[in-house]
Amino acid sequence: MTSTLPDTPLLVLRQIRKRFGATVALDGVDLSVRAGEVVALMGANGAGKSTLVKIIAGASQADEGELLWAGVPTVFDSPRAALQAGVATVHQQTSQLGVPGLSVAENLLLGRLCSARSAVLISPAHIQQQAAAIAGDIAPDLPLHADFADLTTAQRQLMALARALHEQARLIIFDEPTASLSQAESVRLFAMIERLKAAGIAILYVSHRLADLRRIADRAVVLRNGRVAGTFAAPLDLDAAVRALVGSTLPTRPAKNVDVVRGAVPRLALKQIQLRPDSTPFDLNLHAGEVIALTGNLGAGKTSLLQALFGLQRWHAGRVLLDGKNWQPRHCADAIDAGVFMAGEDRWRSSFLPVDSLGARLADLIALPHLRRLFGSGWIKPGQLDETAQLWINRLGIRCQGPNDTPDLLSGGNQQKVVLARWQSQPSRVLLLDEPFQGVDVGARHDLVASIRAASDTAVLIATSDLDEALEVADRVLIMDQHTLHDPGQHADAGSLIEHLEHLERFALGITATPRAATPAPLTESVL
Repeated sequence: MTSTLPDTPLLVLRQIRKRFGATVALDGVDLSVRAGEVVALMGANGAGKSTLVKIIAGASQADEGELLWAGVPTVFDSPRAALQAGVATVHQQTSQLGVPGLSVAENLLLGRLCSARSAVLISPAHIQQQAAAIAGDIAPDLPLHADFADLTTAQRQLMALARALHEQARLIIFDEPTASLSQAESVRLFAMIERLKAAGIAILYVSHRLADLRRIADRAVVLRNGRVAGTFAAPLDLDAAVRALVGSTLPTRPAKNVDVVRGAVPRLALKQIQLRPDSTPFDLNLHAGEVIALTGNLGAGKTSLLQALFGLQRWHAGRVLLDGKNWQPRHCADAIDAGVFMAGEDRWRSSFLPVDSLGARLADLIALPHLRRLFGSGWIKPGQLDETAQLWINRLGIRCQGPNDTPDLLSGGNQQKVVLARWQSQPSRVLLLDEPFQGVDVGARHDLVASIRAASDTAVLIATSDLDEALEVADRVLIMDQHTLHDPGQHADAGSLIEHLEHLERFALGITATPRAATPAPLTESVL
C-alpha cells in the first residue's frame, strides 16, 4: 500500500452477517477499502465472496452489521442506489452484464438512457458516437451494432468493463474480470486499473488467478467459510494466502506424463490442418494419456480447433486421424459416438439446461449426452442415473445435497466439476476442454487437474488463456496464433517453469525481443 492513501477508508464493512435458511454465508466479516487502493478478495467457491459483493453492490442486504460509505452509515437497498453513490460492479455471470435484444451501443449507454434526465428522442447516430467513445479505452473492437445476446463471454465482460469505467465510480468491483480475457486484454485491463488507482478510485478485485493478485493488489483479504481467514499486504505471500484459503497446504499435484510412448500410434493426429483459407497449415500428434494445453490471444483459433474436432465446424484443409484412421465428424453426435467429447467454455450455454426444465438435475445433466449409449431400448432408469451421479459426486468432491440438485445451487467450482463428471462418466478416446478452470478457485482447480490427469487412456486437449493453468495441467504447452500452432520450446525441469511462463507470455503478447521470423515455426511432425 502506498503512503499517499487517505487515512479514512472509502468503504468499511463491520461484522457483516448473512444467512440463507440454515446456511451461514457470512459470519462477522470486516473489510475496508481506501481510495486509490486495490484490495483483492480471495476465497474458495462458496466462501462468501459473491454474497459480500452483492451486499456492497446493493443486490442483497446484510442481516446484521454495518456498512460505512465515506464515513457515513449507509444501506444500499438496490443496485441503482449503489451505482448512484459511486459503486460500479462488473459481475462474473455474463448474463447479468447486459440486456438481450438491445445493441452493444445501447447497453453501453443503458444507465444514461434509463435516467429520468435522458432526452426523449436520441438518434441512433448519436448513440453510436457516444458508445464508441465509451468503448474506446478498454474495448475499441466491440461490435456496437451487434445484439448483446450474440456477444461472446469475453466481449460481454469487455462491454461491462468499458461501461463501469465510464460511470465515474468511486469504487469499482471486478468479479473475475480476466476469466475470459486474453493475455493482451488482461495487460490492457491492468494498465487501466493502475490509471484508476492514480485517479483515487478504489478497487475491490475478486479473482482466483494468483498471478493477477500478485501483480496488482495492495492487500489481499481471504474468506473461508464466511469469515475472514487472513489479511496480507503487498508483496503478497501467496503460499500463505492459499493456506488460509483452503485451510491447509495443497497436496502435491500429479506428476506429468513424461513417458508417453512416441513410437505408438497417436490417439489423434492432425496432418497439415488449415482452420481458415489464409492460415498456415500445422501438424499435431496427441497420444493417449497425454495432456496438451493451447494458449494464445482471444480469437487466435483455440476454440475453433476444438469445435472442429468436435464436429461443430469444419477445418478448411488437411486431415485428421483417430487411432490411425481417417476421421471427420459431420456433427457433434458423430464425435460423441466415436468417444470424442468436448466441454464448452460457457457451461451455462453448452452444458446446463434452464433450472426449471425437465432434465436439469445433476443426475440428468451428467448422463444427457450418453443416454443413447446407456439406454439403447429407450427406457431410461432414473435409479441408474442417480447411482452414476452419486459416484462422481463422491469421486470429484462435488459439494451438493445430491443428484437431485440443480447447478444453480452450486458454486462455480462445483458446477465445473459437474461438467467434467459428465464427460468422464463414460469412456472417452479424446477429451476437449475449453477454458475448464474459468471462475474456479485454487482448491477446486487442483481437484479438476488431478481428475484430468488420472485418465490414463484418454488424450486431452485443453484451450486456456491462463498460462499458469496451462503449465499446471499440461505435459506440453503450445501457442495458437492466427489459427496456427507454434511450439515455444519445452522445459523438462520444474525449476525453469517461471522462465517458461515468461517466454510464453511474451510470445502470446507479440513482444518477443527477436524478430518475427525467429519466433517458433508452425508445428510439423518433425518437431513432435
